[in-house]
Amino acid sequence: MTVIGLTGGFATGKSFVASIFASYGARVIDADRIAHRLTRKGTPAYRRIVRTFGPSILTRGGAIDRRKLAGVVFADRRKRLTLERIVHPGVVREIGRRITGARPDAVVVIDAPLLIEAGLERLVDRLVVVTASRERQIERGVKKFGMTREEARRRIAQQMPLALKARMADFVIRNNGTKPETKKQARKVWCAVWT
Repeated sequence: MTVIGLTGGFATGKSFVASIFASYGARVIDADRIAHRLTRKGTPAYRRIVRTFGPSILTRGGAIDRRKLAGVVFADRRKRLTLERIVHPGVVREIGRRITGARPDAVVVIDAPLLIEAGLERLVDRLVVVTASRERQIERGVKKFGMTREEARRRIAQQMPLALKARMADFVIRNNGTKPETKKQARKVWCAVWT
């Protein structure tokens, strides 16, 4: 089994790269999806989050409003770290369980924005970091997530610098151009993993 860690920064396009790897046959483990499942209404993590951040982060139906929660935690580093301490242990356990359950000949891709911060790099054979210019990140944040430019800037500022992540990487995919250009880079990485 080969385990590839795939990370990047906010709106760098790592999920697009994960979809390319999936098209080549990789089994993608999406850390964000796991986190969403583990924080659904009624779960232990949900209860801790509501207790910690209060009912103002909830929708009318009582679910966590991710945009409201993001507005709170990305404005205050300590609150973001508190949220990570609540969510990360469960996500890491589930990722470990899924890796253990994969076939011995599988290529497993862990798609996780906070892969390094959560200590998941110890589980991977190769680390791939997807980067983009800050301006491209802001543009994508506005277009894809409906954020203001200031919200996107705050989100980026709270994350580990992309340059630092890139220095830790086995492979860097620079996602500033077109989708075909990104696919070409991803293909090179995929081929390199198998040589």
